[in-house]
Amino acid sequence: MIDIARLGPWMDRAGLAGKGEPIECRAISGGAQNEIYEVSRGDLRAALRIPPERAPEARDKGIVREWRIIEALDGTDVPHVAAIALCEDTSVLGRAFYLMGFVDGWSPMGLRDRAWPQPFAGDVEAKRGLAYQLAESIALLSKVDWRARGLGDLGRPDGFHERQVARWTSFYEKAGGRRLDGYDEARAWLSEHRPLDYVPGIMHGDYQFANVMYHHGAPARLAAIVDWEMGTIGDPKLDLAWMLQNWPEDTSPPSAATATYVDLRHMPTPAQLLARYSEVSGRQVDDIDYYTVLASWKLGVVLEQGFQRAGDNPRLQAFGPLVPALFEQAAELAESTDYRR
Repeated sequence: MIDIARLGPWMDRAGLAGKGEPIECRAISGGAQNEIYEVSRGDLRAALRIPPERAPEARDKGIVREWRIIEALDGTDVPHVAAIALCEDTSVLGRAFYLMGFVDGWSPMGLRDRAWPQPFAGDVEAKRGLAYQLAESIALLSKVDWRARGLGDLGRPDGFHERQVARWTSFYEKAGGRRLDGYDEARAWLSEHRPLDYVPGIMHGDYQFANVMYHHGAPARLAAIVDWEMGTIGDPKLDLAWMLQNWPEDTSPPSAATATYVDLRHMPTPAQLLARYSEVSGRQVDDIDYYTVLASWKLGVVLEQGFQRAGDNPRLQAFGPLVPALFEQAAELAESTDYRR
């Protein structure tokens, strides 16, 4: 729990509202990556993001990295939380942390049984708007002038695609990954089919329904992109492909309801979302197959890392059967596409 007796004086030194008034604090979510608390004092209502007490020390640098991104988004048209204050002094709460604006909305991460809340559950057009907002928001992110926003040293955009295969191959080998069908085939194809039209931009790194928040009610309005642990400067179209993983080509049959962790029945098709992304971002998407292969292959490596350290953790054990399907999916798409051939 947050030490309010130490938080209050720091808030005063930071010049935040409500000096001298009592602080209310409650946990919102917590996990292996970061914990989030709602903090209220006077007219101030904020969310505090902090690594767990026993997380590796490197997580403090990650918090500062996240802060830099959300601070850089202030004044842009990208849906984001407000950047309020950063604390790098670990003597205050034991870890680096930051305060951000509190979003009064809802997250698809909290859905039960894939069911959308009302009015989206009963209004097809409103529901489709959720997907279009998802695509439009990442398109807006891709347009941000990251150099002008002070993020020139956030990542290494030069050679981004040259490093992808080598980097994730190294992670796979270190994890002791299984030798699975499709892994080598997709890896070889990716090494030979790097995109020619690469324009660096801010990447979220794990862009999907689970990492955004919406305002309540219709029409669909995306309130904020959240959880920037993987944020960097790279190729924004990889975020687009990550978003579209396992999105069915036809969203009309009942099977679309269980294709992912949310109900995609009657949602826009991938082609429609690609068109909207291209329209808003100004980027061409003709080479999306490359990014789709990379996204599936990379996710397979990520999940295999978790599976190899699963032990008796049922959540990580569940990754085991998912990995072969991802590698096979990546290899099959690589084999079928004529991208740059």
